[in-house]
Amino acid sequence: MNAQNPSRSGGRAARRAARAAPLADSLRPIRPGMEGGRYNPLSDADVQRIHHAALDALERIGLADAPPSGIDYLTGAGAILGDDGRIRFPRALVEDTLARANRSVTYFSRDGKTDLELSGSNVHYGTAGAAVHMVDVAGNAYRESTVQDLHDAAKIVDVLDNVHFCQRPMVCRDIKDNMEMDYNTIFAACSGTMKHIGTSFTEPDFVAPAVEMLYMIAGGEDKFRERPFVSNSNCFVVPPMKFATESCEVMERCIEAGLPVLLLSAGMQGATAPSTIAGAIVQATAECLAGLVYVNAVKPGAPCVFGTWPFGLDLRTGAMSIGSGEQALLTAGCGQMHRFYDLPGGAAGGASDSKMPDMQAGWEQMCSSVLAGLSGVNMVYEAAGMHASLLGFCHESLILSDDLLGQAMRCVRGIEVNDETLALDEIAQVCMGGPGHYLGTDQTLSRMQTESVYPTFGDRTSPKEWAEKGKPDLIAKATARKEDILGAPSQAQFDPALEAALRAKFNIHLKP
Repeated sequence: MNAQNPSRSGGRAARRAARAAPLADSLRPIRPGMEGGRYNPLSDADVQRIHHAALDALERIGLADAPPSGIDYLTGAGAILGDDGRIRFPRALVEDTLARANRSVTYFSRDGKTDLELSGSNVHYGTAGAAVHMVDVAGNAYRESTVQDLHDAAKIVDVLDNVHFCQRPMVCRDIKDNMEMDYNTIFAACSGTMKHIGTSFTEPDFVAPAVEMLYMIAGGEDKFRERPFVSNSNCFVVPPMKFATESCEVMERCIEAGLPVLLLSAGMQGATAPSTIAGAIVQATAECLAGLVYVNAVKPGAPCVFGTWPFGLDLRTGAMSIGSGEQALLTAGCGQMHRFYDLPGGAAGGASDSKMPDMQAGWEQMCSSVLAGLSGVNMVYEAAGMHASLLGFCHESLILSDDLLGQAMRCVRGIEVNDETLALDEIAQVCMGGPGHYLGTDQTLSRMQTESVYPTFGDRTSPKEWAEKGKPDLIAKATARKEDILGAPSQAQFDPALEAALRAKFNIHLKP
């Protein structure tokens, strides 16, 4: 008996080592860009009614406050400037634009290893937002966010498998000059991650220096235009149904510079958007259709994302309710409209109203993350680390979101039904002369890594094992992982010569 123990131990050790080794991408149970679209909160008739209501809104109501350049672009494309200053969009103009709009957009990474293909119902999760505070989990408190916090967030995103892109999640409150804040945001994010980055610009004149920095990082304007690894998140409208004049001018300059654009309509249900879920989706759809006409008037076929981001509102208090079931439905309904138009689309999902990464945060983040993915949203923004109704960002929560989004992506993958997965032969082998269980079958062992997603931080031990391990705390484990990540160099850090050139050219606030 004793002679057999080393053999059994070695076999077990070998199996454990095989399970611990990274899987080839083709064998992983989940991966970026898995196909969603199985959840449809709207019937086909509902989708048609929302579409026609949006067209009616554009034709009858239109949008106000376009900049002079926007008026020229839009009227040149066939929109009508009314005596009341509102620009109205004939149905034929919108339908023609939809017919020729870009159906697929690639969000490039800097190194080409994590490019995102935005088309159909391919799902990706990432950060976003403009939080003004950081969550201090140790002190159970909030503090102002800094450029170092932004860099650290990007550095963490870079190593997380299930956070696929890094749109700026916070504002650098320690940089008072807005132009410097805009280009420092790019510097901090790009030096932290190779993944695709989204950012905003405060004023039109601030685009040029930021673009100059991007061209330097890319190694030349031509190289950036070939593979733009930064996109512009653009709040081009001020709901309800008004253009944001300066943001529109920013958008024009970003398109001219080669940046893809996220057309972001962020109405507040019951305040700056109708109080009904259907009405909020109609308005967001109409506003983004206007944006689509605008982008294609500036440059036909320019890469843009249809960013319907209506937010929920607690009508009792007037507070945002981004963690609500209503928010999850808003996002899923928008995702269904993206698929109806066959346009690359983005929406908000995975954020929480809770102030800390607690049980409330868990249920709120999971609810909208799963529904967004199941509805086939290409880009699920604010899906990791965002708290306090978008006012606070948390590094520990960002890390824990990697587990949460892994489970959400497993839901997106769905259930495969074929001769192998139906397992009839396996059932027969186990039940007729077999062991009466499936624990050691070849099928179980072969599929344990390709069928299931296992948490990195989530605890599945028994109470006894948990106690024997010192009762590990979820937040403490996330904090330890954060310190490990931030204590190691980032693969995205700039070449010393490039960093020196950037620091000589720009007033960089991030410490070397």
